[in-house]
Amino acid sequence: MFGGHRPALRNESVSPRRPLPWVLLAAIVMLVVSACGAGSTDEPGGADISSGKRHVTLIAYATPKPGFDAIIPAFRKTEQGRDVGFYQSYGASGDQSRKVARRVPADVVNFSVEPDVTRLVKAGLVDENWKKAYPNNSTPFGSVVVLVVRKGNPKNIHTWNDLLRPGISVITPNPSSSGSAKWNLLAPYAAVSDGGKNRAAGLDYVRELVRDHVRVQPSSGRAATTAFEQGQGDVLISYENEAIMLARKNASAPASQRIDYVVPSTTFKIENPVAIVNTTENRSAAEDFVSYLFTPQAQRIWAQQGFRPVDKTVAAQTADLFPGTIDKLWTIKDLGSELGKGTAAKNKGKDLTGWKAVDSALFGTSGEITKIYDAGGKQ
Repeated sequence: MFGGHRPALRNESVSPRRPLPWVLLAAIVMLVVSACGAGSTDEPGGADISSGKRHVTLIAYATPKPGFDAIIPAFRKTEQGRDVGFYQSYGASGDQSRKVARRVPADVVNFSVEPDVTRLVKAGLVDENWKKAYPNNSTPFGSVVVLVVRKGNPKNIHTWNDLLRPGISVITPNPSSSGSAKWNLLAPYAAVSDGGKNRAAGLDYVRELVRDHVRVQPSSGRAATTAFEQGQGDVLISYENEAIMLARKNASAPASQRIDYVVPSTTFKIENPVAIVNTTENRSAAEDFVSYLFTPQAQRIWAQQGFRPVDKTVAAQTADLFPGTIDKLWTIKDLGSELGKGTAAKNKGKDLTGWKAVDSALFGTSGEITKIYDAGGKQ
């Protein structure tokens, strides 16, 4: 859990725009939804969510759709949400961020990684102090990186090193489009490199993984899950919440699609931020909705949907929903403090920290993991 009361489990500038007629705006948003492959999201579970005097357009990365499908109807039953209708779009985090940067209408964004919000800050679409607007650095839920395997774990996968055994086929998205791919790679990188202290070891691991074992690179975490469900790969590196969702389907799934999952004893904490877009024409509704995400009621819903809550009390109450033993849970703060060492000369006298350090060192245009993918894992 991320509540902080106990260790996680062991194993301004406003960019102006002309007001759009609501019919045109809705049409654009629904086109985006269709383009993302999300399908119609107006009626999750048969509940109407589009009607209302006020409207919120939510653009998010692919993985939390099951959570929002439960959260949004619950919000609409509250006093603050009873007159708020929703349009939603889900897709690969980086792709979604770039769409909003190109001025696709949005009121609230929820991305897999902080740099996808930073892109909107640079575009003048999100306030620079967005992390301070809501609790927990504006992160209402999270997860950890796990290994999804076939039912019964026939390949006997338990550790990160097991992924490098001869013949093991691994599915993980491409980090150029997917935020989940970055988390997936940071987990073994941090484990093998001791939080970035031995960078060469971490990069050697990623290079061997990509070169010899990653045969499928879907565009998003959800697309990776679908590929695994269709029978591709021996192991899916994924968010814990995706693994929980798949495990809950075991009873009704064909034998070939049943899964187990392993929580590695050393893994990585996933933090997925939310922000309000400055060009929103429904700020009060957007603020009411984002505030609701941090309430105890919403936190319990996140937990029930497989996402780790950040509220301390709810985390304690729902701890049994997240089995496994984690001995070391690395964080972006941990890794950034190590990878940012020695960067002050190029950054106005201060070493980079957090995602800025990690992205610059590993995933930026000249980042080391970017180079590995560009070379197909070859040196």
